Amino acid sequence: MGNFMREIFGDISGGGTAHKAGPTGEGGDLAHLDARLAGAVRSGGDSTGIVMLQPAECVVWDGNPRDVPRLTPEGCRSLIESIASEGGNRIPVLVRRARDGAEIPYELLVGSRRRFAVDWLNHNGRPELRLSALIVDVSDEEAFRIADLENRERADISEIDRARSYQAAVDRFYGGVQSKMAQALSLSNSQLSRLLSLAQLPEAVVDAFPARTELRVRHSEVLTPLLRRPELRAAIIEAAVAIAAQQQQRTANKQPLIAAAAVLSRLRQAATSEPSKPEPVALMAGGTKVGVMRHGRGGVVDVSLSVGGDVDVDSLLAELGRRLRDARQEGMTRAA
Repeated sequence: MGNFMREIFGDISGGGTAHKAGPTGEGGDLAHLDARLAGAVRSGGDSTGIVMLQPAECVVWDGNPRDVPRLTPEGCRSLIESIASEGGNRIPVLVRRARDGAEIPYELLVGSRRRFAVDWLNHNGRPELRLSALIVDVSDEEAFRIADLENRERADISEIDRARSYQAAVDRFYGGVQSKMAQALSLSNSQLSRLLSLAQLPEAVVDAFPARTELRVRHSEVLTPLLRRPELRAAIIEAAVAIAAQQQQRTANKQPLIAAAAVLSRLRQAATSEPSKPEPVALMAGGTKVGVMRHGRGGVVDVSLSVGGDVDVDSLLAELGRRLRDARQEGMTRAA
């Protein structure tokens, strides 16, 4: 088992030779980690770690970014069919023993879809099937690296789910030091920073996109600088809420959703559109125009005066005070 784990961590530190797994089940092209797992079983060298479990005997480790509730029979159909035809999962899942006192004996580190598929089959006509699992002894940080290696190879792990798992992991496993985490995962500091920025997008913005899987780091690179400006953030979120409502309505009416590119364009437009400004106000004193008052950004009022020697100063000050009070009240009304 030690040799197997050293090879896995060597793949992580060296960047590996991973490639995307196809949409099919356990047959065809295998993701790199899957190929390692299948090879470990075939070689027999680590076969002493193989156990046959009921799916209920393992719970998905909470450091894994995969959103298990979103797994569905439809999304796992080819895998379910493959496991049913082969009488079990040919590629074992990775588990570790749970801590003393845990109600469920094992934590699942790799293989959430395989566990889901066997569990579904157990409840749909194949109760005899068991989950083939390889037991490993790894720390939380090592478990995170293994899960990350697998999930990088999965098309059904969205970038934001991966990013949010990184956001949680940087404090949990790396003491809040991004450079330490980047080195452990063989990422550049800039790559990790971009992913963490994606993780920090407001949920309202995430909901505006047609699907989480369509929200990318490149979208965050456009929106994050705008969201950091308080005077623009509110406009972006307001637009995002409106778009999300339209997406829900389109879903209910079985209409095509607003594409990710269009969502991004509308959010940028909301941030960059100049708000309508009130018309300049003429300042009068004794029936004579003596200046102009204009509304600027952030509630600032700009006053320009041209005062001759015959202007009644008291009248001018009274007019100016009245106009300023009106402008302040108008600004408070808009803010409310």
